[in-house]
Amino acid sequence: MKLFCITIPLFSNTKYYSMVNFIESELSSLKNELDEMWMLVYNQLDRAGESILTLDRELARQVIVCEKRVNASELKLDSEVEDIISLYTPAGVDLRFVLAVLKINTNLERIADFAEGIARFVEEFPEPVLDPDLLVDLQLNKMITEVLGMLRLAKEALDKESIELAGQIFAKDTILDQINLNSGKVLSRCIIADPSEETIFTCLNLQSVIRKLERAGDHITNIAEEIIFFIDAKVLKHSSKD
Repeated sequence: MKLFCITIPLFSNTKYYSMVNFIESELSSLKNELDEMWMLVYNQLDRAGESILTLDRELARQVIVCEKRVNASELKLDSEVEDIISLYTPAGVDLRFVLAVLKINTNLERIADFAEGIARFVEEFPEPVLDPDLLVDLQLNKMITEVLGMLRLAKEALDKESIELAGQIFAKDTILDQINLNSGKVLSRCIIADPSEETIFTCLNLQSVIRKLERAGDHITNIAEEIIFFIDAKVLKHSSKD
Protein backbone atom coordinates (compact mmCIF):
# COMPACT_ATOMS: atom_id res chain seq x y z
CA MET A 1 0.00 0.00 0.00
CA LYS A 2 1.36 3.35 -1.02
CA LEU A 3 1.35 6.18 1.46
CA PHE A 4 0.83 9.68 0.14
CA CYS A 5 2.12 12.65 2.00
CA ILE A 6 1.72 16.34 1.35
CA THR A 7 4.91 18.33 1.36
CA ILE A 8 4.55 21.81 2.85
CA PRO A 9 7.14 24.32 1.68
CA LEU A 10 9.59 25.25 4.40
CA PHE A 11 8.97 28.96 3.92
CA SER A 12 5.22 28.77 4.66
CA ASN A 13 5.68 29.31 8.41
CA THR A 14 7.99 32.19 7.71
CA LYS A 15 5.35 33.80 5.52
CA TYR A 16 2.69 33.22 8.14
CA TYR A 17 4.67 34.79 10.96
CA SER A 18 5.70 37.62 8.70
CA MET A 19 2.04 38.36 7.97
CA VAL A 20 1.15 38.18 11.68
CA ASN A 21 3.93 40.62 12.52
CA PHE A 22 2.80 42.94 9.74
CA ILE A 23 -0.80 42.95 11.01
CA GLU A 24 0.44 43.62 14.54
CA SER A 25 2.45 46.54 13.18
CA GLU A 26 -0.64 47.93 11.43
CA LEU A 27 -2.75 47.60 14.59
CA SER A 28 -0.04 49.32 16.61
CA SER A 29 0.02 52.16 14.11
CA LEU A 30 -3.77 52.39 14.31
CA LYS A 31 -3.58 52.64 18.10
CA ASN A 32 -1.04 55.45 17.81
CA GLU A 33 -3.34 57.35 15.44
CA LEU A 34 -6.21 56.91 17.90
CA ASP A 35 -4.02 58.22 20.73
CA GLU A 36 -3.30 61.36 18.72
CA MET A 37 -7.00 61.85 17.96
CA TRP A 38 -7.82 61.35 21.63
CA MET A 39 -5.31 63.94 22.80
CA LEU A 40 -6.52 66.38 20.16
CA VAL A 41 -10.13 66.05 21.29
CA TYR A 42 -9.18 66.23 24.97
CA ASN A 43 -7.34 69.50 24.36
CA GLN A 44 -10.33 70.86 22.43
CA LEU A 45 -12.67 70.07 25.31
CA ASP A 46 -10.23 71.42 27.89
CA ARG A 47 -9.78 74.72 26.04
CA ALA A 48 -13.52 75.07 25.43
CA GLY A 49 -14.21 74.51 29.11
CA GLU A 50 -11.65 77.09 30.16
CA SER A 51 -12.99 79.58 27.62
CA ILE A 52 -16.57 79.37 28.94
CA LEU A 53 -15.44 79.85 32.54
CA THR A 54 -13.31 82.89 31.68
CA LEU A 55 -15.02 84.11 28.49
CA ASP A 56 -11.61 84.01 26.82
CA ARG A 57 -12.45 84.65 23.17
CA GLU A 58 -8.91 83.98 21.95
CA LEU A 59 -9.02 80.53 23.51
CA ALA A 60 -12.42 79.95 21.95
CA ARG A 61 -11.07 80.88 18.52
CA GLN A 62 -8.26 78.34 18.92
CA VAL A 63 -10.89 75.64 19.46
CA ILE A 64 -12.86 76.73 16.39
CA VAL A 65 -9.79 76.84 14.14
CA CYS A 66 -8.60 73.41 15.35
CA GLU A 67 -11.95 71.78 14.47
CA LYS A 68 -10.78 71.25 10.88
CA ARG A 69 -7.80 69.29 12.16
CA VAL A 70 -10.11 67.08 14.22
CA ASN A 71 -12.27 66.36 11.17
CA ALA A 72 -9.21 65.52 9.08
CA SER A 73 -7.94 63.15 11.78
CA GLU A 74 -11.31 61.41 11.95
CA LEU A 75 -11.34 60.82 8.19
CA LYS A 76 -7.76 59.54 8.23
CA LEU A 77 -8.46 57.09 11.04
CA ASP A 78 -11.62 55.84 9.34
CA SER A 79 -9.65 55.24 6.15
CA GLU A 80 -6.98 53.27 8.00
CA VAL A 81 -9.63 51.07 9.62
CA GLU A 82 -11.19 50.37 6.22
CA ASP A 83 -7.77 49.45 4.78
CA ILE A 84 -6.99 47.03 7.60
CA ILE A 85 -10.35 45.28 7.29
CA SER A 86 -10.22 45.00 3.51
CA LEU A 87 -6.56 43.99 3.21
CA TYR A 88 -5.99 41.76 6.23
CA THR A 89 -9.48 40.54 7.27
CA PRO A 90 -8.66 40.50 11.01
CA ALA A 91 -10.53 38.05 13.24
CA GLY A 92 -11.27 37.57 16.92
CA VAL A 93 -9.85 40.14 19.29
CA ASP A 94 -8.06 41.95 16.45
CA LEU A 95 -11.36 42.47 14.65
CA ARG A 96 -13.03 43.65 17.84
CA PHE A 97 -10.22 46.14 18.38
CA VAL A 98 -10.51 47.53 14.84
CA LEU A 99 -14.30 47.87 15.11
CA ALA A 100 -13.94 49.51 18.54
CA VAL A 101 -11.46 52.02 17.12
CA LEU A 102 -13.92 52.88 14.34
CA LYS A 103 -16.73 53.62 16.81
CA ILE A 104 -14.51 55.35 19.36
CA ASN A 105 -13.24 57.61 16.59
CA THR A 106 -16.80 58.65 15.72
CA ASN A 107 -17.63 59.40 19.35
CA LEU A 108 -14.47 61.44 19.80
CA GLU A 109 -15.34 63.56 16.78
CA ARG A 110 -18.80 64.25 18.19
CA ILE A 111 -17.25 65.33 21.51
CA ALA A 112 -15.04 67.75 19.57
CA ASP A 113 -18.18 69.12 17.88
CA PHE A 114 -19.64 69.93 21.30
CA ALA A 115 -16.40 71.66 22.26
CA GLU A 116 -16.61 73.79 19.13
CA GLY A 117 -20.24 74.66 19.92
CA ILE A 118 -19.24 75.87 23.37
CA ALA A 119 -16.40 77.91 21.89
CA ARG A 120 -18.74 79.58 19.39
CA PHE A 121 -21.00 80.69 22.24
CA VAL A 122 -18.00 82.27 23.95
CA GLU A 123 -16.87 83.99 20.74
CA GLU A 124 -20.31 85.50 20.14
CA PHE A 125 -21.22 86.35 23.74
CA PRO A 126 -21.59 90.16 24.03
CA GLU A 127 -20.77 90.57 27.73
CA PRO A 128 -17.21 90.68 29.14
CA VAL A 129 -18.01 88.35 32.08
CA LEU A 130 -20.57 85.83 33.29
CA ASP A 131 -22.16 86.07 36.73
CA PRO A 132 -19.76 84.01 38.91
CA ASP A 133 -22.55 83.15 41.39
CA LEU A 134 -24.65 81.75 38.54
CA LEU A 135 -21.74 79.60 37.35
CA VAL A 136 -21.32 78.24 40.88
CA ASP A 137 -25.04 77.44 41.17
CA LEU A 138 -24.91 75.67 37.80
CA GLN A 139 -21.84 73.67 38.93
CA LEU A 140 -20.37 74.37 35.52
CA ASN A 141 -16.76 74.05 36.68
CA LYS A 142 -17.53 70.68 38.31
CA MET A 143 -19.26 69.48 35.15
CA ILE A 144 -16.28 70.37 32.97
CA THR A 145 -13.92 68.68 35.42
CA GLU A 146 -16.03 65.51 35.45
CA VAL A 147 -16.23 65.31 31.65
CA LEU A 148 -12.46 65.72 31.28
CA GLY A 149 -11.90 63.15 34.02
CA MET A 150 -14.19 60.66 32.25
CA LEU A 151 -12.29 61.13 29.00
CA ARG A 152 -8.95 60.52 30.76
CA LEU A 153 -10.37 57.47 32.52
CA ALA A 154 -11.62 56.01 29.24
CA LYS A 155 -8.17 56.45 27.73
CA GLU A 156 -6.58 54.71 30.71
CA ALA A 157 -9.11 51.88 30.47
CA LEU A 158 -8.20 51.30 26.83
CA ASP A 159 -4.45 51.49 27.44
CA LYS A 160 -4.63 49.04 30.35
CA GLU A 161 -7.42 46.98 28.76
CA SER A 162 -9.31 47.29 32.05
CA ILE A 163 -13.02 46.51 32.22
CA GLU A 164 -13.08 47.81 35.80
CA LEU A 165 -11.85 51.26 34.79
CA ALA A 166 -14.27 51.40 31.86
CA GLY A 167 -17.12 50.46 34.17
CA GLN A 168 -16.40 53.39 36.47
CA ILE A 169 -17.36 55.77 33.67
CA PHE A 170 -21.03 54.79 33.84
CA ALA A 171 -21.31 55.89 37.47
CA LYS A 172 -19.60 59.21 36.71
CA ASP A 173 -22.08 59.89 33.92
CA THR A 174 -24.91 60.02 36.46
CA ILE A 175 -23.21 63.06 38.02
CA LEU A 176 -23.46 64.89 34.70
CA ASP A 177 -27.09 63.84 34.32
CA GLN A 178 -27.92 65.28 37.74
CA ILE A 179 -26.17 68.59 37.07
CA ASN A 180 -28.00 68.85 33.75
CA LEU A 181 -31.31 68.15 35.49
CA ASN A 182 -30.71 70.77 38.18
CA SER A 183 -29.60 73.43 35.70
CA GLY A 184 -33.15 73.98 34.47
CA LYS A 185 -34.29 74.99 37.97
CA VAL A 186 -31.30 77.28 38.50
CA LEU A 187 -31.77 79.08 35.18
CA SER A 188 -35.54 79.38 35.68
CA ARG A 189 -34.98 81.16 38.99
CA CYS A 190 -32.46 83.44 37.30
CA ILE A 191 -34.94 84.43 34.58
CA ILE A 192 -37.75 84.99 37.10
CA ALA A 193 -35.48 87.28 39.13
CA ASP A 194 -34.46 89.26 36.04
CA PRO A 195 -36.64 88.64 32.95
CA SER A 196 -34.64 91.01 30.74
CA GLU A 197 -33.74 90.05 27.18
CA GLU A 198 -30.05 89.87 28.07
CA THR A 199 -30.66 87.51 30.99
CA ILE A 200 -32.92 85.23 28.96
CA PHE A 201 -30.34 85.13 26.16
CA THR A 202 -27.57 84.24 28.60
CA CYS A 203 -29.61 81.57 30.37
CA LEU A 204 -30.73 79.89 27.17
CA ASN A 205 -27.17 79.73 25.91
CA LEU A 206 -25.86 78.44 29.22
CA GLN A 207 -28.51 75.72 29.11
CA SER A 208 -27.19 74.81 25.67
CA VAL A 209 -23.62 74.64 27.04
CA ILE A 210 -24.75 72.39 29.92
CA ARG A 211 -26.55 70.14 27.45
CA LYS A 212 -23.47 69.88 25.23
CA LEU A 213 -21.35 68.80 28.19
CA GLU A 214 -23.97 66.25 29.22
CA ARG A 215 -24.05 64.86 25.67
CA ALA A 216 -20.24 64.70 25.65
CA GLY A 217 -20.54 62.52 28.74
CA ASP A 218 -22.98 60.26 26.88
CA HIS A 219 -20.48 59.80 24.09
CA ILE A 220 -17.75 58.94 26.59
CA THR A 221 -20.01 56.21 28.01
CA ASN A 222 -20.39 54.98 24.43
CA ILE A 223 -16.60 54.80 24.25
CA ALA A 224 -16.55 52.81 27.51
CA GLU A 225 -19.00 50.33 25.97
CA GLU A 226 -16.72 49.86 22.97
CA ILE A 227 -13.71 49.29 25.24
CA ILE A 228 -15.58 46.56 27.11
CA PHE A 229 -16.67 45.04 23.80
CA PHE A 230 -13.05 44.96 22.61
CA ILE A 231 -11.74 43.42 25.84
CA ASP A 232 -14.48 40.94 26.71
CA ALA A 233 -16.75 40.69 23.63
CA LYS A 234 -19.69 41.95 25.71
CA VAL A 235 -22.22 44.16 23.94
CA LEU A 236 -23.65 46.74 26.38
CA LYS A 237 -25.45 48.94 23.88
CA HIS A 238 -29.15 49.47 24.76
CA SER A 239 -28.72 47.53 27.99
CA SER A 240 -28.35 48.32 31.69
CA LYS A 241 -24.82 49.36 32.70
CA ASP A 242 -25.13 47.83 36.20
